[in-house]
Amino acid sequence: LVRQVDLAGHDCDAVLRTALLNAAFETGLKSPLDEAILAAGTLDRAAWRKVDEVPFDFQRRRVSILVEGGGSRLLVVKGAPEDVLALASSHGQQGQGAPQPFDAAARAASHATFAALGAEGYRVLGVAWRDAGPDCHHIGVADEADLVFAGFLAFLDPPKAGAREALAELAGLGVAVKVVTGDNELVTRHVCAALGLPIAGSLSGPELETLTDEALLTRLDGTTLFCRVTPPQKSRVIRAFRTRGHVVGYLGDGINDAPSLHAANVGFSVDTAVDVAKEAASIILLRQDLGVLAEGVREGRRTFANILKYIMMGTSSNFGNMLSMAAGVLFLPFLPMLPIQILLNNLLYDFSELAIPLDRVGAATLMAPRHWDLAVIRRFMWVFGPLSAAFDLMTFGVLLWVFKAEAVMFHTGWFVCSFAEQVLVIFVIRTAQPLRDWPHPLLVASSLSAFAVAMALPFSPLAPWLGFVPLPASLVAALAGLTVAYLAVVYAVRRWFFARHGFG
Repeated sequence: LVRQVDLAGHDCDAVLRTALLNAAFETGLKSPLDEAILAAGTLDRAAWRKVDEVPFDFQRRRVSILVEGGGSRLLVVKGAPEDVLALASSHGQQGQGAPQPFDAAARAASHATFAALGAEGYRVLGVAWRDAGPDCHHIGVADEADLVFAGFLAFLDPPKAGAREALAELAGLGVAVKVVTGDNELVTRHVCAALGLPIAGSLSGPELETLTDEALLTRLDGTTLFCRVTPPQKSRVIRAFRTRGHVVGYLGDGINDAPSLHAANVGFSVDTAVDVAKEAASIILLRQDLGVLAEGVREGRRTFANILKYIMMGTSSNFGNMLSMAAGVLFLPFLPMLPIQILLNNLLYDFSELAIPLDRVGAATLMAPRHWDLAVIRRFMWVFGPLSAAFDLMTFGVLLWVFKAEAVMFHTGWFVCSFAEQVLVIFVIRTAQPLRDWPHPLLVASSLSAFAVAMALPFSPLAPWLGFVPLPASLVAALAGLTVAYLAVVYAVRRWFFARHGFG
């Protein structure tokens, strides 16, 4: 709390004394504003007694307390200035003479003071009171009328350290930031200006109430600020963004944020939030740094890109092998590969892929959101699967007609060649720029380790048990040439495919 002023904007300690009667005896929803009021002044609680209370709610946006002391009973109201002002019929301070009529001039002065405080970035509460009479024992919403307006309390709520940088990072990642708040527009604009957040347009809670769902959808993209909105209106805005096809993250830490945290795709809260907000959130931020949000976006996109990378490589590879096996049985007098060799191939290939979650992702991929697109995966499979099968058939021809391979040598040769192609092609199709975006060292290690094991098996003591035989040097050289040719063709096709489908 930095200022307490009367309706004309003059400093007035009596406004704080009146507000203390409300904040000290309030038992409903306590807020940081109440804590600031209690920290700014002192109250002789022994001289006052609470009689009744109308708790705060987000529709009325105020709290009323009936107290008794000094031979009188007072109704003290504090809350959103617009609402408190609307309930006042006079102005003045308790115990300082008769209240003055709240005429047009006084009302204009009060609105000017409120606007000036908001333009300076202060969060503002209005404070009012009236003599309730000795026979008043209970109060309700209907009693919040004919109030005497005391003045305003101005609070400084500066942006968190690092918030400006965090917003700039999110903007650079293509994340649009919208402000959905119960504060008034002047305060919100001041904070946004301090944070460097461009404002395209604004929409207030009362305006929002008049819009149909269809009309709201047309206003969303051109609106940055949603001010003086109630919790149900916050949830409505979030649902509208989701209806437009946006993925919505919502950050909040108060009781009134719980419905919005539920309504968003991802709800964020902090470890100092109220329990209901933390329970409603999907993710709780433990570091006092809003830059964590940008880190999370980058990590999410990297994870998604690596998942997509694994699926695309796995489906195309498996589809190609399936085509090769199906074609081979049509003209081969034996199976192209024994069951145990197929299982061994899959085991070693999966081992080689274990480090894909750690793999690096190109900067261009991180700078824009990506969406799950099964059609692209299907096209990738249909392009690279048959391409792999075509080179498998070439390998079959080389083994059968050039080297006159019997079943055991054929099995060994195709196992070695197909595994080399499967593993080494990872480094060609893992990114649109393989020569620029280097793979993670662990991916290199796991892939080359699996490759070395597969190449060594035909020459190991396990070879007879697995159905392998050592390959002659001339055959190894021919298979190496086929592998290099396959990688070169995949590299060329990959450039065309990635450019067509917008991969970064």
